[in-house]
Amino acid sequence: MRNPLMDMLQAVRAAGSIAGAAKSLQLSYRHVWGELKRWEQALEQPLILWEKGHAARLSEFADKLLWAERQAQARLAPQISALHAELEKTFWVAFDPEHHVLPIFASHDDALVQLREHAAKQSLHLDLRFCGSVDAIRALNEGRCIMAGFHAPSQPATDSLVARTYKPLLKTGLHKLIGFSSRQQGLMVQPGNPLALRQLDHLLRPGVRFVNRSPGTGTRLLLDQWLTAAELNHQNIHGYAHEEPSHAAIAACIAAGQADVGLGIGSAAQAQGLDFVPLEQEDYWLVCLKSAVDSPPVQQLCRLLQSTDWTDQLNAMTGYTAVNTSGQIQSLKQRLPWWTHRSHKPKP
Repeated sequence: MRNPLMDMLQAVRAAGSIAGAAKSLQLSYRHVWGELKRWEQALEQPLILWEKGHAARLSEFADKLLWAERQAQARLAPQISALHAELEKTFWVAFDPEHHVLPIFASHDDALVQLREHAAKQSLHLDLRFCGSVDAIRALNEGRCIMAGFHAPSQPATDSLVARTYKPLLKTGLHKLIGFSSRQQGLMVQPGNPLALRQLDHLLRPGVRFVNRSPGTGTRLLLDQWLTAAELNHQNIHGYAHEEPSHAAIAACIAAGQADVGLGIGSAAQAQGLDFVPLEQEDYWLVCLKSAVDSPPVQQLCRLLQSTDWTDQLNAMTGYTAVNTSGQIQSLKQRLPWWTHRSHKPKP
């Protein structure tokens, strides 16, 4: 937090010469001289004054610099000390065998945010990176994380868009599922639902402004599946191309009056004082490589997910329900009824 220039100026003041300053700083005369000249050019102000027969002394500008530096140090010393202590505490986790870190790429989810805070109190640190469900699983397969989070309808058809999208990314011999939660997806609307938006085809009404999630997210995938199944054209939805990166951003957009409706989760709607119209119950899964299942951080997470404290906290969240498989290691075939060994050709 200190600038070397201040140490040089203080040394010149104390020694009365550049040579004496260099000796006290254990630096070469040439280095100190060069640095002082470089700073004079950068600041466009003289720093050292010489008079024949007299010791070197600081210019008025240099005196003011030292004064300002002392004032800043005096004011910021407590904060700097606290920051230093916090940095030491944070980095000490890397050396403490009782602490574990679990890198997770996951679809945006409010319960995961709560889980991160809950886990940190038990020395398990979830390094969460939110992205789309598809991107999260790809990150897992590319070795950029140990666990991924994605969501899907509880009972999607085998030939549905959701099943066709996830199936190539998930391999029975490579991946294992971990139960996490059940949550509601639905329409987030203005308070009181003034436009009476209650079902999917209402999005196509004239004047209704929609706000969408980005491609690659599970919510966008779910919307496109619904539209395909209902034979509705997304081009007739005003705002289909208006995209936001998270459920919270969708809710904020609606609350600000920039849109009338968006697809998301109930907790995000509640946080912005919006109304919520549930449309589908879906499962949120955690998936990890089979080789990582027995690692300490994954085992600790599984125990935490099965604890009464966590399930009570999850059930208290709007739109969430703890599942009886929470924290249990599951196979793809066992838990995803739409997953089969035999590939199904997508319908044209």
